[in-house]
This record gives sequence, C-alpha cells and structure tokens, in this order.
Amino acid sequence: MPEKPEVLTVVKSLKKKIIGKKIINVEVLWDNIIASPSVDEFKKLLKNQIIEDIDSRGKWIVIHLSKNVLIIHLRMEGKFFFRKVHENIEKHEHVIFTFDDGIQMRFHDVRKFGKMHLLSKDNYLNEIPLKDMGYEYNDKNLDEEYLYKELRKKSIPIKTSLLDQSIIAGIGNIYDDEILFKSGISPLRKSNKITKKECRKLIDNTNIILNKAIELGGTTIKSFTSSEGVHGLFQNELLVHGKKDGVCPVCHKKLKNIKINGRGTYYCSSCQK
Repeated sequence: MPEKPEVLTVVKSLKKKIIGKKIINVEVLWDNIIASPSVDEFKKLLKNQIIEDIDSRGKWIVIHLSKNVLIIHLRMEGKFFFRKVHENIEKHEHVIFTFDDGIQMRFHDVRKFGKMHLLSKDNYLNEIPLKDMGYEYNDKNLDEEYLYKELRKKSIPIKTSLLDQSIIAGIGNIYDDEILFKSGISPLRKSNKITKKECRKLIDNTNIILNKAIELGGTTIKSFTSSEGVHGLFQNELLVHGKKDGVCPVCHKKLKNIKINGRGTYYCSSCQK
C-alpha cells in the first residue's frame, strides 16, 4: 500500500499533468470506489470544475477543484493512467475523468479497494475521513511531548501504534519497520513503555527516512507505480523490510520475520531492544 512518500510522488506526477484542466465528464464503472456522495451526485458535481492544485493529507491525495475537494486513496493497487478519449477502456479502469483537451485520467485498480470522496472546499479537513487524522510527519506540532502522551494511552505494540493514522498520518508498514530499526526499538515493545527520549528519536528518524524516500520517489514494492510506470528507488535503501533471508547491517545476525497484528514485520532482535 502506498505510504506518504509514494503518495507525494503521485502528487508530483499529477501536478505536471492536470493542474488547470477542466473536467467535462466523469464515468464511474465500479460504484464502490465512490465513498461519498452518491455516484450520480459525484459525477454531476465534478462536471465543469477546474483543477486548481494538488497536495496530500496522510495517505490521501487531495485535489483542489474550483468548487470542491476530491480526495483519493490508492489502497493496494490504485494508479492513474492517461489516455486519449477514443482509446479502448481497459478491464481495470474504473473511474474516468475526461478533460477539455481530449485527454482522460483513468483510475486503474485491479483489486477495486481504492476510495474517492468529494468534500466541501471550505471544511474538508474537518470531514470524514480526514477529520480524525493525526499530525503529518513533518508538522512542527509533532514533538516528543505529543507522541509520548499518545503512546501512554496504548498497551499495544509500538509497531501497531506507528501505523495508527490518528497519531501520525502517512506511515505504513514499510517505513514503520525502517523507523523502528533506525531507532533501535523492538516492534514488540508496548507503546506505553516507550520513553520520551525514544519518542524524540522516533520523530527524528521518521523525518530522516521519509524525506529520503520522498527524494528517491518512494519505494517500488509489488505493484506500486505512481502513474504511467514511474517507479521509486527507495527500495535500494531499505535496511530490514522485506529482507526475508537477510542479516542485520549492524550486527550481522539473522533478521527476524514475524507477524504483528497481521502485518509482516522485519527487525533485528539483537539491535532493537
């Protein structure tokens, strides 16, 4: 599933392609992708709106329109392809936006897990699903006091808490493993046992790792591409995640590969306490 760096890579790609364009038609070929409003209202409201800007909130792509805000979650395999109006619609192209220049942006999603919401322009950050999200990883308000206070409420593994979008928005399974390894903290540690000093370390390493991943265009694992086959390079920087038969780059002992709350987890039991 795309995390913050991958989402920002998609945003960067889309900015080059669609800002300033007018939507003249919307086709929805798989209704469940449209979370709100109704499919008919979604199509009606989007017609004749102009794309003014694009940014993100957590793992959501945020497209600012002339009257509304369109937010999109790629989930496991969502991606965008650009085609001319008369090109054949492929099997997994489920939502099609036609622009005034004859180009279509097609949302391609093999698993059909992607979601779109059309929200109010003035209050979208206070509407579902964005209203309960935590701070962005680089928000100045994300400090050790805040994180320590949030983690003290939880007896679940720190691995799981870092995936909680209501605490920090945008961290997913890949970067979770990397952040914990760089911080020397076991993913099995109870969240309420993390010290304030360790909270500072987690925040600092989150910034280091995500900024590096953003610089390299994200991590290409399994089926992620940002659009039209744009691949990230951060997978070459991964130290533990996905290393099923790997050894720790620090102590050279064999890495552990376990499941924590159903999520594949990679760590060094020697270096991560």
